Amino acid sequence: MYRTHTCGELRPTHIGQRVSLAGWVDSYRDHKGVLFVDLRDRYGKTQVVFSPENGESIMAVAKMIRPEDVVAVTGLVVRRPEGTENPKLQTGDIEVRVEEVRVLNKSLTPPFHPSAKDLPGEEVRLKYRYIDLRRPEMQQTLILRHRMVKIMRDYFDELGFIEIETPILAKSTPEGARDYLVPSRIQPGSFYALPQSPQLFKQILMVAGFDRYVQIARCFRDEDLRADRQPEFTQLDLEMSFVQAEDVMQVIDGLIARLAKDLLGLELSLPLPRLTYDEAMERFGHDAPDLRFGMELVDISELASATENEVFRQTVARGGRVRGVTAPGAAAVLTRKTLEELSEYVVHDFGVKGLSWIKVESDGQLVGPVGKYFDGDFRAKLLEVMQAGAGDIMFFVADRKEAAGKALYGLRRRLGAELKLYDPSRMHFSWVVEFPMFEFDEAEGRWTAMHHPFTSPRPQDIPLLDTDPGACRAQAYDLVINGYEAGGGTIRIHDQALQQKVFQILGIDQAAARERFGFLLEALQYGAPPHGGIALGVDRLVMLFAGRDNIRDCIAFPKTQRAVDLMTGAPSPVDPKQLRELGIRLL
Repeated sequence: MYRTHTCGELRPTHIGQRVSLAGWVDSYRDHKGVLFVDLRDRYGKTQVVFSPENGESIMAVAKMIRPEDVVAVTGLVVRRPEGTENPKLQTGDIEVRVEEVRVLNKSLTPPFHPSAKDLPGEEVRLKYRYIDLRRPEMQQTLILRHRMVKIMRDYFDELGFIEIETPILAKSTPEGARDYLVPSRIQPGSFYALPQSPQLFKQILMVAGFDRYVQIARCFRDEDLRADRQPEFTQLDLEMSFVQAEDVMQVIDGLIARLAKDLLGLELSLPLPRLTYDEAMERFGHDAPDLRFGMELVDISELASATENEVFRQTVARGGRVRGVTAPGAAAVLTRKTLEELSEYVVHDFGVKGLSWIKVESDGQLVGPVGKYFDGDFRAKLLEVMQAGAGDIMFFVADRKEAAGKALYGLRRRLGAELKLYDPSRMHFSWVVEFPMFEFDEAEGRWTAMHHPFTSPRPQDIPLLDTDPGACRAQAYDLVINGYEAGGGTIRIHDQALQQKVFQILGIDQAAARERFGFLLEALQYGAPPHGGIALGVDRLVMLFAGRDNIRDCIAFPKTQRAVDLMTGAPSPVDPKQLRELGIRLL
């Protein structure tokens, strides 16, 4: 037997027992010939002690032990001498006096130590992922992920959902991000696609009468990556028949409340708050606002157009907006250099022409590049509209409404963190609803679906499909947590004629619709019930609940931002024979 107990299990109640432990050597200390080793496994650490009185053979083995060696020991549990207890460890009141020791496997000197405070760059940690995963922080995050998924499965089972797996090898339907393609050896020249989501299959399951479907689904998208996005990811996917948007949101409200209580000890008030898309864009400049702090956007276009500032006046005259935010207490924190960096950030990252700012002095005077334009009556009106006072800084962007909102959203998010305007450990959950059905792609000169082509319009907006598609609102809803879109869902179109009309608006003719989605359109003609659902990003949920800021820390074996697995070397060239069998030639 390698072990009778884990390295996090022993307590004073075990004193006097002979036990066996196995794990990794975390640390090694020689104190006057007595060797102290912290033995580690995923359950914790236990101090084991090698003393000369146990014999030369044991000491000879003990002196060869080094960090990350895998070791098994047997010995007596004793109380630590008074004054040497370690309150940081759950096993800190006891130690094991070693009577037998075996080195199960020696380790090379690791590229970094799992318990080190100063870690190497992410590339090194991803290359040696098996070392990185030994870190307690990583193990705790993946254990949290395990618990979260289990809670999800139990919750939906209680509500009568059935977990059904959908295909990984599917048909390519390139209406969103790029598909990952898989060549078929048996059908030369034809390809499967890895699913971007189970969207079409779960709608088919509703047509098939399963009523409530759920799945922890693997999804794949060949798109540009960032800190909260991966080429392969996991989502909680569900679909329900005979429901409206509120029914789906109520189910997810219950799930989020269960997760918050069981994982974080938080009691949430339900229903979760709701914002319309228009309200979110007006107040925060984004459809996934962080509501843990204020700094709401303010429109000063009318006031600015009456000043002598030419940039402001011309922007408003062209139909643009002058929008601003007030950063409370920022004057004492942000230096002139920092203000210049913020301006460069807004211009470079969001493509607006510039960022203006005004400091409010202790005597109420306005100081800054555009402060002079708000003297006299303008000053009092500006301070009132911006709700600004002494020590605050007001920031302004003059541009198209959407561009100004996007830039100020980014500035607000950055300043919220830098000025410590909220508790990072606090969580805020909300819904954003009533999204537009379509958005106009200026580059391509056509309408595109804001969510996906199968989203149903609000019943009262269906006539707008013929007259004003841009004014049509969707039965769509996004779950937002701490300024991140944690999930999105819609009520689906279950009528084939309505689906065809939406395809036409999107520029998908009947031939293309049949080619891409023919099986769904056909299924809708065989008694499709009203249905809707949602998908929540499991990786992103884990990131948020664990308080992490990088989704790669929440996945056991992630890819880099260049979609590379540094540990295995994927993607990599394959044997030319494999390509010949697939009928593929590389260009």
